[in-house]
Amino acid sequence: MKIIVVSDSHGRNDRLAIIAKQYPDADAFLHCGDIEGDEYDAEPYLVVEGNNDYFGEFPSERILPFQGHRILLIHSHRFSYRRRDEQMIEYAKERGCDIVCYGHTHVADYRKVDGVVLLNPGSLKYSRDGRDPSYAVLTIDEKGVNAEIIFLNQPKEKHRFFF
Repeated sequence: MKIIVVSDSHGRNDRLAIIAKQYPDADAFLHCGDIEGDEYDAEPYLVVEGNNDYFGEFPSERILPFQGHRILLIHSHRFSYRRRDEQMIEYAKERGCDIVCYGHTHVADYRKVDGVVLLNPGSLKYSRDGRDPSYAVLTIDEKGVNAEIIFLNQPKEKHRFFF
């Protein structure tokens, strides 16, 4: 099973469409929040609400079963900065999930901690660690769970906090 995971696209619907077209064989498309658009901008992605999603009506989290695994799809902005991993792991386990796909930090990451896979695909708009914008390809099969972070190798965009 192939699942495309994106986050923090912040209005870059062009990138969402390009990625969806690149993976016609994908079983699912997940967006971890901050799409900054409405439901029509999201297709074919399942989206959760991020802290900058004012235009669409999205759930704050989703629990998705895939081949014997349960994915918790969240934005993660409601977890504390210093204890985010521990809190997400505890929250996921309470809900019977063994995979957490999350966003908000704009930093791509893939790890397994205390039996839970943590996957942050990074941001499709800009990263906060100097790397290029990114997304992830999550694979679930008989061998287990694996993810690859794909970097877009795009020219860097300047991000301003104040306009």
